[in-house]
Amino acid sequence: MKFGIIVFPGSNGDNDCRVGIEAAGFDAGFIWHRDTSVAGYDCLVLPGGFSYGDYLRPGAIARFSPIMDSVARFAADGKPVLGIDNGFQILLEAGMLPGAMRRNVGTRFVCDWTNVRVESERTPFTLLCARGDVPGIACSPR
Repeated sequence: MKFGIIVFPGSNGDNDCRVGIEAAGFDAGFIWHRDTSVAGYDCLVLPGGFSYGDYLRPGAIARFSPIMDSVARFAADGKPVLGIDNGFQILLEAGMLPGAMRRNVGTRFVCDWTNVRVESERTPFTLLCARGDVPGIACSPR
């Protein structure tokens, strides 16, 4: 399986993603946001960071990058796409995920445990989970 890691100006989790993917025994390559093709990849990852500085809203500018049309087609074909941190925000802004983001309570960075709910166990990322599971996750300290 080959993972394509989408890199935007301001991404900062791209190398971490590559190290983790390769440590798991898979191949990984970087795809620049100005590229227009994701051919040859089996899974796409949009890493964390601060795409375009997040001056407007997290992910609002990145969603217009040329690569996003290919990401949308890739996902529409049922292929796995993982958005981490700012990558999740980009997917949300691009209309590829339901819902909306809420404003932060404060302006300070908070690194704490949070819960997520598994909506489908039929993805490569949730195979070991059951629908409705609520695993705790934490960010990495900066």
